[in-house]
Amino acid sequence: MVEELERVFTVPLTVTRNVPKTKRAPRAIKEIKEFVRQHMIDKGSDKEEQQKDVWIDFRLNELIWSRGIENPPRKVRVKAIRFEDGLIEVSLPEE
Repeated sequence: MVEELERVFTVPLTVTRNVPKTKRAPRAIKEIKEFVRQHMIDKGSDKEEQQKDVWIDFRLNELIWSRGIENPPRKVRVKAIRFEDGLIEVSLPEE
């Protein structure tokens, strides 16, 4: 049985600078989801089980989009929680 797992990551978003200006913020959201999905999987799980759902909190989404579509942050600090059913929730860490 998989237990609940919570981690804090600093996600680099430098790849978003290589895409067109009008696609940078959506690409940053995709990069966050992919980074968290790769770092929160179980090493002994099946390939089908590794395709987990990643849910982005609205405050994190607002942070990415706060400077517009063309200028997302270069890196962002996030807290990821994997629940027992496989859902991964990504939000801003409370500091």
